[in-house]
Amino acid sequence: MAQDLRHLFEEDPKDQNTKMSHDHEARFLQKLEKEFPKKQNRTQRFRLLNIAASVIVLLGLSYGAFQFFQSPVNQVEPIKVVDTQKDLKTLGDVSPDLKKVEDYYLASINLELSKVQLTIENKELFDGYVLRLKELNEEYNKLTIELNDNGPNEDTLNALIDNLKFRLNLVMRLKEKLQEFSDYSLEQEQM
Repeated sequence: MAQDLRHLFEEDPKDQNTKMSHDHEARFLQKLEKEFPKKQNRTQRFRLLNIAASVIVLLGLSYGAFQFFQSPVNQVEPIKVVDTQKDLKTLGDVSPDLKKVEDYYLASINLELSKVQLTIENKELFDGYVLRLKELNEEYNKLTIELNDNGPNEDTLNALIDNLKFRLNLVMRLKEKLQEFSDYSLEQEQM
């Protein structure tokens, strides 16, 4: 009983003279519009979805930035040559070459200190090294005063350079110990 519609239309004579009523098209468009609203509602929905997606992306980026900048802050001040008197000459004032040496060591010390990650677990170890660095810094200041009192001589200049070397070596040892401590802590957590 089921027939293929294509065959029915092929067999049915086509009546070219049949005309639709005058307002048929208007009624059809009215019903069509009623069933399928205009695109404005769709664009409004998409606009709301775009705003919601933008807010979510913004929140995600904000959270990521917060996590990135929340890393522990080193509370160590950069090591500077502290002049107890205004007119003290430093190692760099003696010669330009010695200034380069002094700047190199101080910059290296400060750079390495800035790379140190201070945590609650390694704070005690860190504080011990910082105390020793302060002692070496005080000794450096005493040597600078001696340089001003006695004038530049080979022993004082060598002592100042050695002091800078000791401080840099101390910071490097601190980094090694902290790395060992970190590795040990990771091994303990994995067990």
